[in-house]
Amino acid sequence: MTGGEAVAEALARAEALRREGRHEEGIALLLDALRHGEAKAQVLFRLGILYFERGDLPKAEYAFRRATEEDPHHASAFHNLGVVYRRQGKIAQSVKMIKKAQWLELRYPRRGALPPEGRAAVRRARWVALLPLLVVGLLLALLLLRRPT
Repeated sequence: MTGGEAVAEALARAEALRREGRHEEGIALLLDALRHGEAKAQVLFRLGILYFERGDLPKAEYAFRRATEEDPHHASAFHNLGVVYRRQGKIAQSVKMIKKAQWLELRYPRRGALPPEGRAAVRRARWVALLPLLVVGLLLALLLLRRPT
């Protein structure tokens, strides 16, 4: 089994353990998975969730912060870090992280987050937004061509 397969299996098993309320076992499994060096941001993110649900806010904060360092576009890690900060009473930091998460989600939407019909709607919306620019550009081109010399 490759390191990537081992990490994927550890992530799936840790999620099952989390659902069963067996946080300690899930944490141990994910800490072991970190040694493979693959998908570190995802492993750290899941680790943060387990720590958060266990009530260990300092370790959850550390895990989510490390996940954002590993993957600066991980919107969910920024969001969860903001939630941890809110629970700790760090309101300014919380607001900053949640705003960053929202910006990242808009700027770098997750692949597969939208069904095919949603992606088609986004493409149509982009064309509708570009249409006025195209019309103005065409009108300007026509005016320049018809201008007497």
